[in-house]
Amino acid sequence: MASVDDIVKKQKPGAAFVISAPMLGLEIEEFDTLANIWIKDGGSGFKMIGVPHRKVIDGEFLIDRITVVKEE
Repeated sequence: MASVDDIVKKQKPGAAFVISAPMLGLEIEEFDTLANIWIKDGGSGFKMIGVPHRKVIDGEFLIDRITVVKEE
């Protein structure tokens, strides 16, 4: 599976794109943990935009997809 850095490197500066759990080969629970870190501390070469997409699993709302923009 691709790494976050691989996905970000393919984008042009200022481009908006999606990062999802399946793109990284992660379970939704793992991706939710990572996404919450990015929300709090920022991502590596990108910043979050919009509202993260959440999926209900066992009564819990977990982030499974985020929209980001590559920093210039």
